Amino acid sequence: MAAHRKPTPHPVSGRTALTLALAGAAAATLFEGSGYAEPHLTPAQVKARADRLYQEAEEATEKYNGAKEETDRARAALDALRDEAARRTARLNAARNALGSVATAQYRTGGLDPAVRLALSTDPGAYLRGAALAERVGDRQAAAVGAVQGQLAELARLRAEAAGRQRDLAARQAELGRHRAAVRARIAAAEKLLARLTAAQRAAYDGSAAPSAAPSGTAPRGTVPAAGPRAAQAIAYAYGALGKPYVWGATGPSAFDCSGLTQAAWRSAGVSLPRTTYTQIDAGRRVPRSALAPGDLVFFYSGISHVGLYIGDGKMIHAPRPGAPVRIAPIDEMPWAGATRVA
Repeated sequence: MAAHRKPTPHPVSGRTALTLALAGAAAATLFEGSGYAEPHLTPAQVKARADRLYQEAEEATEKYNGAKEETDRARAALDALRDEAARRTARLNAARNALGSVATAQYRTGGLDPAVRLALSTDPGAYLRGAALAERVGDRQAAAVGAVQGQLAELARLRAEAAGRQRDLAARQAELGRHRAAVRARIAAAEKLLARLTAAQRAAYDGSAAPSAAPSGTAPRGTVPAAGPRAAQAIAYAYGALGKPYVWGATGPSAFDCSGLTQAAWRSAGVSLPRTTYTQIDAGRRVPRSALAPGDLVFFYSGISHVGLYIGDGKMIHAPRPGAPVRIAPIDEMPWAGATRVA
């Protein structure tokens, strides 16, 4: 029986207890850190962590924007297939009805042998002409049957393709939901962190590099001239957006995210840009930082997760993050990733 007894636990020594306590504290700190719940953070630490969360939210926002484009395309393709299937079904039903009418007529007149019908006919010549016509009608009927069979096969193919598109749409929608949840979670975590700041500290955080207004939504005098009329129009649009709120997923005219602002600015100049930062960077010719011209798109972070519109003098107009409206800012305030000249 003694062999089956549980071993008696040894008392914990002071050194072991201290080690376990420190390990537990480290684990607790790590766990809390993953939720950004440390009880003692300086305002600078709060701001740094909030910045990081907002950057992660923006990365998720750009992925959301891309997934939304894919979802919209998948939905449009599915709708087109469904419309085509409906048209094909209507044509198939009409062909079936026509064949049904022919079959009914044949049944009604097909009770007598053709030789008997010829013998009984009061006009054999007319009967023979009618028989030849009936043979030609029969040939056409056979062709009609073949056409209906072809329509059935095509309709089955369309329905199978639509089912595949439906699965693709469902996958895109699920991806969209994941990115949406990621954006919301990071913004909520950042707001929870920033709630620790005093009103003055929060105002300083939100209001740093405050937006500068331009009269009548145009670029103020003294700025570096744009490379061309389209770039000038894009810049004028961006100046007109100063002070408007950042809303993730928004493309204007009352709110923007970063790529939504640059897309809207260039759209006002008649140029269609892709929706996301990581596709906009390939929408034109890459230019080195030393050769920037007003109107160029400037990108930041290694993941190409932020974009602004260069306006000259080392500055850009961009939509920074939730709580920070469209504003003018130096291009040095974020890690540089590259620049593209659209037109």
